[in-house]
Amino acid sequence: MLQSRALVIALILLLSTTLPEVHSKSVFERDRRDWLVIPDAIAAYIYETVNKMSPRVGQFLVDASQTPAVVVTRNFLIRETTKLSILAEQLMEKIKTLWYTKVLGY
Repeated sequence: MLQSRALVIALILLLSTTLPEVHSKSVFERDRRDWLVIPDAIAAYIYETVNKMSPRVGQFLVDASQTPAVVVTRNFLIRETTKLSILAEQLMEKIKTLWYTKVLGY
C-alpha cells in the first residue's frame, strides 16, 4: 500500500513533464517565462530517486509522462502561463512608466 501511494505521488508530479526538457532547464535562469521550471526540477529529482530504487517503476514513469494526453496538457499549460507572464511583464512596464512620469515627474 505504501509503495502504491509513493508511486501515485511520483506519477502525479511527473505527469507534467518530459525528461529531456527537465534536464535542459535551469531553475535560476532570470529571464525564464516558463513557470513550470521548478515543478520540472522537482519531478526530475523524484524520477532520479525512484529510478535508483526501481528501474521498472522509473521506466513506467517515463512512459506515463510521454503519453499524448500528458504532453498535450503540459504544452497547453506552458502556452497559457507564457501568455500570463507576458501580460504581467507588460503590466509591470506600464506601472513603472506611470511611477516615473506621474509620481516622480521624470
